[in-house]
Amino acid sequence: MNSFDLHMASNKKALGPAACPCCSAPVSRSIYRVESIPVHSCVLLNSAQEAHAFPRRDLDLAFCDACGFIFNRAFDETIMGYSANFEESQHFSSTFNGFAKGLAREIAQKCAIAGKHVLEIGCGKGEFLRELCIAGGATGLGIDPAYRADKGRNDEYGDVKIIVDYFGPDYQHLQADTVLCRHTLEHVSSVSSFVRLIRKMIGKRTQDWAVFETPDAKRVLVESAFWDIYYEHCSYFSPGAHARLFRQEGFDVTDLELVYDNQYIVQYARPSAGRTTPRLPLEHDLEVMHRLAETFPARVRAAQNSWQERIRAAHAAGRRVVLWGGGSKAVSFLTTLQLGDEVWAAVDINPYKQGKFTPGTGHPVIAPSDLLDTPPDLVIVMNPIYLNEVAQSLIALDLRPEVVAV
Repeated sequence: MNSFDLHMASNKKALGPAACPCCSAPVSRSIYRVESIPVHSCVLLNSAQEAHAFPRRDLDLAFCDACGFIFNRAFDETIMGYSANFEESQHFSSTFNGFAKGLAREIAQKCAIAGKHVLEIGCGKGEFLRELCIAGGATGLGIDPAYRADKGRNDEYGDVKIIVDYFGPDYQHLQADTVLCRHTLEHVSSVSSFVRLIRKMIGKRTQDWAVFETPDAKRVLVESAFWDIYYEHCSYFSPGAHARLFRQEGFDVTDLELVYDNQYIVQYARPSAGRTTPRLPLEHDLEVMHRLAETFPARVRAAQNSWQERIRAAHAAGRRVVLWGGGSKAVSFLTTLQLGDEVWAAVDINPYKQGKFTPGTGHPVIAPSDLLDTPPDLVIVMNPIYLNEVAQSLIALDLRPEVVAV
């Protein structure tokens, strides 16, 4: 969740900023542009009409040659707002839950949180924070404007409290032994200011940990994964760009790894007296990022054309096409490719998404069991890591469609 930028709003030009939000170097190169896409992908919308009328803006990704950071220079933070009407949780997936439990155990061990206090900035619905505090025997405090106390999903257990608000300067007095921030930094446009505020909050407590998890932009460039580019993600990091930002802002990056089929960056850092020297293998990626950025525009156009042709050909042949996954990837896939009737629906196992409609295109989000009445011919899985889980769900329904992953 964007838990900072509404505190840092400023009057920016339509295609600003001209300076890199990480290193302040001049930036002018655009590597990807898509017009008129929904400003949020995980909002819960109750009708197709509401979905079609949802606010849209343009996206224009700029690449910083100096540090490898990628950002949406057309981002309008004044239109962004997160509330309890958002549903971003992946915890209904057994695949994701297995990953989350393993990561919680790793963080608990590496940061030695037993008997200590954890602050999570951008905690979402609080599932991971509770998992971590139980696994490590810690207390927790989460901050997120979109927290919602759903009965049965996040009932109060363990010593965890939630502040329903954006993180910003008003909370720099908070103290914690470990500061956790998962899938939030990509929603923040003023990234150096955000990390600087966390460093100021930690102050002289040199034994504190800062643990961040962020999508890996290098993989997005390698795979031409346009479905992983959407408006609320205004900031895109490779592992090297991620570590360079933290070293610049007074952290020593101690561990840097790729997890979840190399989709996510997990970084461990501790406060330092000043800028530290890069020493981890994943930090040395600037030359590779330059090459990937150079070829990305042509490669991503080819990927988009290929998917458009495949889906439209299937539709023309009378085949029913569905997406499996009704979240951000699906919304980006549908809106970027300008798909309408070619795709019948998006399937999602998250019960809070079922019965809602995808922002921008108004496709219904349905439960897997709804496929029994209208069996699909082609299922496009929006994340390949879920292929086996999806295949098992379809077998359980006695359905045998063609299944492919993006």
